[in-house]
Amino acid sequence: MFEDRELKAKVSRAAQQVVGSEAVIASNTSTLPITGLATAVPNPDKFIGLHFFSPVEKMPLVEIIKGAQTSDETLARGFDFVLQINKTPIVVNDSRGFFTSRVFGTFTNEGIAMLGEGIAAPMIETEARKAGMPVGPLAISDEVSLSLMSHIRRQTAKDLQAEGKPPIEHPAFAVIDLLLNEYQRPGKAAGGGFYDYPANGQKHLWPQLRTRFYRADGQISPQDVRDRLLFVQAIETVRCVEEGVLQSTADANIGSIFGIGFAAWSGGALQFINQYGVQDFVARAQYLAEQYGERFRPPTLLLEKARQGQLF
Repeated sequence: MFEDRELKAKVSRAAQQVVGSEAVIASNTSTLPITGLATAVPNPDKFIGLHFFSPVEKMPLVEIIKGAQTSDETLARGFDFVLQINKTPIVVNDSRGFFTSRVFGTFTNEGIAMLGEGIAAPMIETEARKAGMPVGPLAISDEVSLSLMSHIRRQTAKDLQAEGKPPIEHPAFAVIDLLLNEYQRPGKAAGGGFYDYPANGQKHLWPQLRTRFYRADGQISPQDVRDRLLFVQAIETVRCVEEGVLQSTADANIGSIFGIGFAAWSGGALQFINQYGVQDFVARAQYLAEQYGERFRPPTLLLEKARQGQLF
């Protein structure tokens, strides 16, 4: 369902009236906090997030989101349900974007930001796959749709404004807005986004990406491209641990691989840091922060792990 708070509240209220007060109401939202959505029903302790991944018949993971008032009984019932339908559950605490959507968003945004910097689109897509990601960030953004990504950003900005917080800024946003507003290319379902989708042929990168974005002096090393895509996801995963969204390293690693396709060879987003070497990872992240932006700055928890010589 579209990531719209009012629409979800309307559907939740209607469902509650049909199923009765003892039923658990679950939302498949990928970004909206469960605690806020639960206010639409009379029993918020029986409201939970069950975030499935697309395509549902292929993706094994379900992210179970525990709202502020979700009861232990409701959590247990949600966990049992996920097991009964032969899916793999991870449990996370409530926050905007939860775990998987937050980390996935850093991947797509980083790829789109690199395009905006003038880096060649084929290089971005190729190096993403070389890094171990199953699909490049531009291709997967087309699948999700740029219009949905823009809608989620507007809903997030609206929610943050209501909370008295500033909107989130990212260099990818200007690129997304350009494709939507100037070129009317919202993604695959609409016939074109970063890629063209000919009726009788294979998809291919939209030729005008090179005309509009490519800069010969904007190229960076293939290693930097790969590291930006992997490091930004691993760092956001650490932030999820730091904020208490993630409750275990196992959930982080399982969720990152089975939910968002993080490079399987690494063992997961936190194991990627462990096998890289926490101190070496911090040093590389600090280099990336100096070169490409503060989003690569190591969180306090990561710095503490490096200082103490600990793994995740």
